[in-house]
Amino acid sequence: MPEAGTVLVLACGALARELLEIVKINDFDHVKVECLPAILHNHPDRIPGAVAERLDSVAGHFDHVFVGYADCGTGGMLDKVLDVRGVERLPGSHCYEFFATGPVFSELHEAEIGTLYLTDYLVRHFDRLIFRGLGLDRHPELRDAYFGNYTRLLYLAQTDDSALTVQAEEAAARLGLRFERRSTDYGELQSTVVEFTHRKAG
Repeated sequence: MPEAGTVLVLACGALARELLEIVKINDFDHVKVECLPAILHNHPDRIPGAVAERLDSVAGHFDHVFVGYADCGTGGMLDKVLDVRGVERLPGSHCYEFFATGPVFSELHEAEIGTLYLTDYLVRHFDRLIFRGLGLDRHPELRDAYFGNYTRLLYLAQTDDSALTVQAEEAAARLGLRFERRSTDYGELQSTVVEFTHRKAG
């Protein structure tokens, strides 16, 4: 039997730092964070199956489980997995939306559709996931194929880290995009996890 009030947040590995900090600053001693590999973001079709497998394996070990994914490109398939198990997830379509908050992201998207968004995680791993991940280091001519319709790189910053801002500016320059930065803190990631935890504790 699970210990009374225990909560598991099963999340994308790209959110590990932020979730662990949220647990720490809110003194959530009864909340455990477990992350699936962030590389699943490159294969969204695999996310529902990976989440389903882990949810089934931890069934009965926690009083409550919350999934730290948005839809993340699964086209509603993740929601089908969660609905049959009665599990909630983060709001929105992707991490850019819940970090910026839904209304703000809608405004940003409508103002300039050709925007490449980066979070703290994506800035840290820009070279591995985007530049080398898309083969731009070997085939720079692919830049236009991938980003020819983009006009800006918008860094949605969770932290006030000058080194990350420099890295984000460099990423924009490498892709030939105008750079902008917007501070988001943890946005709806924090408010949703905190609200879920308090609601279940009550």
